Amino acid sequence: MSVTLDTDVVVVGAGPVGLLLAGDLCARGVRTVVVEQLAEPMTESRASTLHARTMEVFAERGILDRLGELPDGGPGHFGGIRLDLTAAVPGHPYAGQWKCAQTRIEAVLQERAVELGARIRRGRRLAGLDDRGDHMRVETVTAEGGKEWLTGAFVAGCDGWQSTVRRLTGFDFVGQDATREMLRADVAGIDIPNRRFERLRDGLATAYRWPDGSTRVMVHVFGATPRTRTGAPGFDEIVAAWAQVTGERIGHGEPLWLNAFDNTRRQASQYRRGRILLAGDAAHVQLPVGGQALNLGLQDAAELGERLAAHLVGQGEVETLDAYHAQRHPLGARTLTNIQAQAFLLLGGHEVDALRETFAELMRFDGVRTRLARAISGLDAPRTRAAPLATVSTSTTTAGDRRARMDRLANKTALVTGSSRGIGRATALRMAGQGALVAVHYASDENAAGETVRLIEQDGGRAFAVQAELGRPGDVHELFLGLERGLKERTGEAVLDILVNNAGEQTAAGVAPEDITPEHFDRLFAVNAKAPFFIVQRALALLPDGGRIINISSGLTRFANPEQTAYAMTKGAIEQISLHFARHLAPRRITVNSVAPGITNNGSPVFDIPEVVEQMAQLSAFKRVGEAVDVADVVMFLATDEARWITGAFVDASGGTLLG
Repeated sequence: MSVTLDTDVVVVGAGPVGLLLAGDLCARGVRTVVVEQLAEPMTESRASTLHARTMEVFAERGILDRLGELPDGGPGHFGGIRLDLTAAVPGHPYAGQWKCAQTRIEAVLQERAVELGARIRRGRRLAGLDDRGDHMRVETVTAEGGKEWLTGAFVAGCDGWQSTVRRLTGFDFVGQDATREMLRADVAGIDIPNRRFERLRDGLATAYRWPDGSTRVMVHVFGATPRTRTGAPGFDEIVAAWAQVTGERIGHGEPLWLNAFDNTRRQASQYRRGRILLAGDAAHVQLPVGGQALNLGLQDAAELGERLAAHLVGQGEVETLDAYHAQRHPLGARTLTNIQAQAFLLLGGHEVDALRETFAELMRFDGVRTRLARAISGLDAPRTRAAPLATVSTSTTTAGDRRARMDRLANKTALVTGSSRGIGRATALRMAGQGALVAVHYASDENAAGETVRLIEQDGGRAFAVQAELGRPGDVHELFLGLERGLKERTGEAVLDILVNNAGEQTAAGVAPEDITPEHFDRLFAVNAKAPFFIVQRALALLPDGGRIINISSGLTRFANPEQTAYAMTKGAIEQISLHFARHLAPRRITVNSVAPGITNNGSPVFDIPEVVEQMAQLSAFKRVGEAVDVADVVMFLATDEARWITGAFVDASGGTLLG
């Protein structure tokens, strides 16, 4: 018996990647058929960790509501070295990692795809692909020998690391074969301690008790090389390895699932060849460490769905599909490189102990932690803006604040002065992340301002840089010429919804009041007080009713430090600007507030000296130095509609330094 089906896209593979892609395509009106060799979904859960970018993808599609409350997955790691993934973007609603069994993810994604119109053909093995020029002809075979042909405009290979699509089409799959292997199993009826990447004399061991009482064990014997396998390892092999490494016996348990994975590293040289595209493990294979393989594949699918649907519904030329490769291939390569480094740190024997100690020391620095956490979380990837996805029956509002779309400042514009670094940069990032178009002001460091813009744009936000050196004649005029030009180019009008006066100049440490020169005094007031006053004055013509003005003051207006007398005077002026303009602008519902940080890490060299940082930390009630994002979150709140009833306020954002 043979059947022929006509569709727009044939997705090969009904794992998480293929099912997410099918649902996304159908949500945009693209007819989609999914072909899967397995007659029934898998019952074992190979992966269970979701990262921040994937959580965003799921939230945008209403998938998180279907999954229900997900437990916090605890701190992440880099090569087995603890790495708190909340460092990726502090305050991000999905910062960290979240646990959800792959079986649950697949069930929800399949339900969604079917509801949106996808047809899923299980129990069918891909047998042939024929490019007919203007369409693809796909041949599948059932276990009983029945044949089925499908015709479609495109084929998406989402069929895993042994991809038949990739093999039949002849994609180059370049890289390196395995040199290390890890064994894993889910075992019932055993009682052993939980372990997390515990490095012992003879190897590495991990154990985790699942909610059903079974235990996931993973073990690697140092120096052991991968075996040639045609299937899963035997339970006896895992029992022996576990005993060698830990000294514990688990052979009396009942094996529920057996598996081996290794550090094979391969990537397709192209993600698109004509009418065939690859996503997930069909496009790249890597050590599945920390859930990165699953998340990388799901993010491939999200990007491919947007590109492919745009092309098929007439919103993008064929180059749109080439852009999929151009974006995802380098991200995949970068991820494979960081996984290769992790594999070396994780599975290397005692010869890597010194390197692990050095790496752990480096990871104490905020910049290193943030960079690695963003990479693992998928938050260092550029975003494609696409038409909204259709959603089906999102039924729950549990944890609504955390799962809300990040668009609290959608269609708003903001100017953040001094946003090339520190609090200004963190504020610009937060506002752009909430949907605002941000003007990034800088005085002289064009590269630093460009980096702020780049960070915003790679997260899918919008920003542009504006240069003006404050404190000299014509400074405010120069600033607003650039601001108005940038706004008109991007929005068609010069409307400014939010103004953040952050730029400032501080007295150097160790300068006594009697040593302040008139020239330095005048300079401080010109930058810190005069410029903000006239920036507010100039902005009034651009601010609509209901606008927001936030001025950055300092805890030094409430805390004596003689070496900063002149600086504190300028910040006292800032607070007076806020107080009086708040009364003046109240009839227009424009709020004006001042925020006073305490000691805050602005990236200067002094914050790299642990002893100094520890001394500064003692001044805070929380016994730590503030981070730029701690203050940025306060500023962000004052910029939203939720803060409409706050004006003329002095907001202490010093971490309790002013409590005495």
